[in-house]
Amino acid sequence: MARSIRWAALATAGALLAAGCGGGSSGSSPASLTEQKLDWGRCEATDDSPAPGDDWQCATLKAPLDWSKPDGRTIGLAMIRAKADGGDRIGSLLFNFGGPGGSGVSGMPGYAPLVSRLREHYDLVSFDPRGVAASEGVRCRGDREIQAAEAIDATPDTPAEERAFLADSTAFGKGCQKAAGELMAHVSTTDTARDMDLMRQVLGDAKMHYFGISYGTELGGVYAHLFPRNVGRLVLDAVVDPTGDAVGHAENQARGFQRALDDYLKSTGRDPKQGTREIADLLRRIDANPLPTSSGRKLTQTLAVTGIVLPLYSEQSWPSLTSALASAERGDGTELLALADVYNERDPSGHYGTSSHSQRLISCLDDKQRPTPQDTRARLADFERVSPVFGPFLAWDAAGWCHDWPVPGQYDTPQVSAPGAAPILVVGNTGDPATPYEGARRMADELGRNVGVVLTWQGEGHGAYGSGSTCVDSTVNAYLLRGTVPKDGTTCR
Repeated sequence: MARSIRWAALATAGALLAAGCGGGSSGSSPASLTEQKLDWGRCEATDDSPAPGDDWQCATLKAPLDWSKPDGRTIGLAMIRAKADGGDRIGSLLFNFGGPGGSGVSGMPGYAPLVSRLREHYDLVSFDPRGVAASEGVRCRGDREIQAAEAIDATPDTPAEERAFLADSTAFGKGCQKAAGELMAHVSTTDTARDMDLMRQVLGDAKMHYFGISYGTELGGVYAHLFPRNVGRLVLDAVVDPTGDAVGHAENQARGFQRALDDYLKSTGRDPKQGTREIADLLRRIDANPLPTSSGRKLTQTLAVTGIVLPLYSEQSWPSLTSALASAERGDGTELLALADVYNERDPSGHYGTSSHSQRLISCLDDKQRPTPQDTRARLADFERVSPVFGPFLAWDAAGWCHDWPVPGQYDTPQVSAPGAAPILVVGNTGDPATPYEGARRMADELGRNVGVVLTWQGEGHGAYGSGSTCVDSTVNAYLLRGTVPKDGTTCR
C-alpha cells in the first residue's frame, strides 16, 4: 500500500540507462555478480515477522550500488524462497507485493497459501528491493518524530498550517538523506528492475517468470521495457497506470477511492452522494476539533481519512468501516484511529514500521514532477469535485510528498513499452480503490500490440487473484502453469 504515492502502488519509473541499455540484458555485468552462488540457509526472525517454517530459505544477493558502475561498490539484497514441491519444475516465480517499500521476505510466506497450486511447478521467490527492510532499509525519523508529525494538518487551511506541512516534508527528506547517504540516489525502480534480471541469472533461469502486485506492476512493466527478450510469463495484478504523472496518479486515486466508497455506501443501503457528504462533514468537524480516543491520543482529520482508506482495500473489511464511522459520529475516534494505526504500521507500544520511509525514498527518486502549493491550490476544486472525502488530501499530498527533496526525480512517466516480449497478463479489478481499473488497459496499450493482454474481474478490493474469483484464479494459473494466454478483454464476473 502506498500514498498518492502513499495510497497506491505508485512509482513513476523509467529507464535510467535506457539510452545505452534499453531492451538489452545485463550481460555486461561482471562474472563476480552473474556467477555468484547464493548461500541459502535458515530464515531468521525480524522485527516485523517471526521466522517462517522450514520450507523457507533465505540468502543475500550481491548487486552493484550504482548500475552504471557494475564493478564498483556492492550492496546486499535479501531474498527468500520455497522450492517447488511437485514434479515438472518450470523455474523460479519472482514476486513483488507492491508499495514501493513492501518487504517480500516477510510477505512471501504469508502469501504462499494463496499460490500453493503454483508451487507445484515453481520455486516461490521474493526479495526486499534495495532501500527496503533487510536490503539496506532506511529509517528517516524516529517513533517520537513520526507520532508528532501526525498532528500536522495534511490539508492545510491557513498559511501557518501550510508552512508546518511543508517544513515537515523538508525535515523528512533531510532525515532520509542522513540515513541513506549515497544509497539515496540508487533506489529507483529501474535500479530494482536491473537487480531482478541479475536475480534471474543467478537463479539459473533463462526467462523471467514474475508476479507483480500493485506497485509491482510498475516494476514489472519497467523490467519488460529493459529486458523484453528475457520476459517469460509475467502477471501484473492491481495495475498502476503508467501514463499518469504525480498529479495524474493523485487524481486517479481520488477517483478510485471515491468509487470504492460509493460501492461501500450502496452496500449499506445508503445513497452514495448523501453518504459522501455526511463523511466529508464529519472530517471537517474532526479537522476543527480532533476526537478523543481510549488511548489518550487524538484522532486528527488526517488519521481519520487514513482510517477510512484502510477498509476500502478489501470488501471483507467494510463492516469495520461501518462500526468506526458510527463510533466517530458519536464523538469517539478510537476505532478509526486503530484502523489508521494498522495502515501506518504502528504497534501498541508506539513503534512504527518503515515501509513508508522506503516508499518515499523510492518514489521521490523516480518521480520528476514536483507540484507546488500554488499548483495544488489551483487544482484543489477539481480534486474536491472528484472526491470531497479523498480529493483534498491527495491534492495536497502530491505537493508535499517530495517537496524540497534532496535528490532530483528522474521521470514524469515510466517507460514500459516492450516490443518483442512474450505476452504479459494484465489483470484489472473494476472496483480497485488504490489502482483504478482504467490503469490495466493503459498498461496493456503501453506494453504494446500482442504483448499486453487484459483480464478483467468485476469485483471489489485491491487486486483480483486470490480474492475469491475461481475464473480469475484458474485463468492466471493456466497462463503461469501451461502458458495458456487468454483472449485479450476476457472478463470474469
